[in-house]
Amino acid sequence: MKEISRRDFIRGTAAAIAGAALFHGNTFTEAQAEEAGGKITGSSKVYFTKEISPDSLVRIYEALGRELPGKVAVKISTGESKKSNHLRPELIGKLVGKLNGTLVECCTAYGGNRQDVRKHWKAIEERGYKEIAPVEIMDESGEFSIPIKGGFHLEADIVGEGLKNYDSVLILSHFKGHAMGGFGGALKNISIGIASSNGKANIHTAGRTQTAKGMWNKAAAQDDFLESMADACKAVISYVGTENMLYISVANNLSVDCDCDGNPKKPEMADLGIFASADPVALDQACYDAVVNAEDPGKAALIRRMEEKHAIHTVEAAAEHGLGSREYELVVI
Repeated sequence: MKEISRRDFIRGTAAAIAGAALFHGNTFTEAQAEEAGGKITGSSKVYFTKEISPDSLVRIYEALGRELPGKVAVKISTGESKKSNHLRPELIGKLVGKLNGTLVECCTAYGGNRQDVRKHWKAIEERGYKEIAPVEIMDESGEFSIPIKGGFHLEADIVGEGLKNYDSVLILSHFKGHAMGGFGGALKNISIGIASSNGKANIHTAGRTQTAKGMWNKAAAQDDFLESMADACKAVISYVGTENMLYISVANNLSVDCDCDGNPKKPEMADLGIFASADPVALDQACYDAVVNAEDPGKAALIRRMEEKHAIHTVEAAAEHGLGSREYELVVI
């Protein structure tokens, strides 16, 4: 089977990618798939557009074909500093307004300007998020535990009390590298992102402690940490309901460092575009594949970061939990 040129994919050449699907990084036209004795049957659809703009964010949400019900939380990262590569208000404002959404965050579990609630609010205001939508720091009012049945390591996930205020959640993520997880995308935004400070400690230590203070002395083995993120995802998705969650990831400013880094390394590869799905596993797999299969030589540093941290194991663990499929069909809009 021949792969469609990744250059054609990145450039968005319609003739070359019409009907394309990705299965664990292999790209086929429908004719090529049938020639090999099969059909395109990816169990989840991932939508893609190369254009990164307020209008394309709205279009890709509409392509998902499902409205989020009731009061909508839009989970973002507000970034550790103005230098961080977090999604800017001017990019996301139109979509958040369309949803009449509330931007939500939780405090971090490390020293910085977002562990303390007052400093976190100051950061949110300085970044301009309050100018585009209501904002809530979900663990400002407390936290609660969601039991996890059949978790790899965790018996419960500790999340911000404010999660109870919403009927549905859009996980709006910036896909990029991460110093601990290898990459940060939808699954990290669900797990670490919605966890309270103590919940973040619970995940990072694979359940060894539920207190942020001193957590780094009890850090878990790498795969245990990644599996604990999958455990936390299972809890949140079970609590909110699969039908009440959607996922969009913007693959731009592809630094090896996360938005939790106040002074991230400059991106070495070009922006890819926006990906969206009703399946967070397929979405993270698609973003990962897009980096790996890109013809951009600047991808090397990000791939190295992902491989060193065994980043794909979070996707594997989430799939094992039944949270989605690693097989997917890519639909270009």
